Amino acid sequence: MADSASEEAVLKQINPDELVELAKSLVRIPSFIGEETALARWLASYFSSRGYEVQLQEVDKGWFQTVATLKGTGGGRSIMFNGHLDINPLATGWTRDPFDPWVEDGKLCGAGIRNMKSGVSSMIHAAEAIRKSGVKPAGDIVVACVAGELQGGSGTKYLLDHGCQTDFAVVTEPYGAHNVVTKHGGMSVFSLHVMGTHPAGDDLEGVDAIPMMMKAIQTIYDTKLTHRPWDIPGLPWVKIGSIIGGRGESHDLRSVSRNSDLCTAFVAVTTVPGMTSETIRMDFERSLSQLREEEPGFEYQLVHPVESKFNIWQVDHPPMDMPADEEIVQRVAASYQKVTGQPPKTIGAPPSALSARYGDDDAHLWEAGIPCPIYGPSGGSYGEDFALIDEMVLCSKVLALTALDVCG
Repeated sequence: MADSASEEAVLKQINPDELVELAKSLVRIPSFIGEETALARWLASYFSSRGYEVQLQEVDKGWFQTVATLKGTGGGRSIMFNGHLDINPLATGWTRDPFDPWVEDGKLCGAGIRNMKSGVSSMIHAAEAIRKSGVKPAGDIVVACVAGELQGGSGTKYLLDHGCQTDFAVVTEPYGAHNVVTKHGGMSVFSLHVMGTHPAGDDLEGVDAIPMMMKAIQTIYDTKLTHRPWDIPGLPWVKIGSIIGGRGESHDLRSVSRNSDLCTAFVAVTTVPGMTSETIRMDFERSLSQLREEEPGFEYQLVHPVESKFNIWQVDHPPMDMPADEEIVQRVAASYQKVTGQPPKTIGAPPSALSARYGDDDAHLWEAGIPCPIYGPSGGSYGEDFALIDEMVLCSKVLALTALDVCG
């Protein structure tokens, strides 16, 4: 446990302007899913110039992530701050350049800032506050800037599989800097392919894959998923957020007056404890087989994991249900109280059940034996991409004190 003088010295290094400038630098480098390497290389240089031990990890050929370690003096416990570099595709509605970030009314706006370059910036700034203060914890502080979280956690799985093990971790996903999250759903994604046929004559005959897919989508939504009761309402949950139809395996779109002979939809399922990709498959297959009996021309394939060529979800995020009395949870909560004078608003499930629908890398860390809550700054929705600067600052302070407390 750190003394009050060390804590004060570290907190003096939390600088809102520097934090915002770091976050802007991250936003300026686009890092869509599968395209994180440029940002990973920038971060590797950033950390190397500041004396961290740096690994530029090749998750797949040409696909990199950055893991930096602020070495302790020895003998103390270690902590990992974990956040992902990949961002979602841009939503519509931008009226300014999304990669030229700006500040407005206490908000930092820009592509991917909410999910989750604000959290990545906050955890880096927390480690930097410790380094610049001159305080020397005994244990290591690992700052993992991972790839592929939006593919189910490919980057975090890679670092765990390649020997990165700490005593504790915190993932800085945007559930809000007044909440410590230990419980949420998992995620499993399938591709559903519906096949059409071209008749010998005109396309009044044969099977058009697109109308067939419309029936299949309703069937998927109507499927009753096998699961145990859980105390987060609204789960499990199914969402089909992407669909494409055309001709051939490439979904060629050019023959718009002809039957589609291949239509593909991507089915995301928020899971609860006890559910697996196999239980989901059995439920969907039962429903789709019934549709095939009703529609003799209906042919389909249900694929899991999704084919890599689509560059989307590859790994299942398991659901998360870590006890709220884990030591790291209590240390984050205690650090929050030191900074704010009061306990966190919530500890456990996210304050909104809607927020519990999405899997996160904390579940992979927990399954690997690393207790890991989520604690990170919040902001706007997917279509309104901003982060609250005051929460970013608060998050950095709490993480810095937590690292001091854990690492000794």
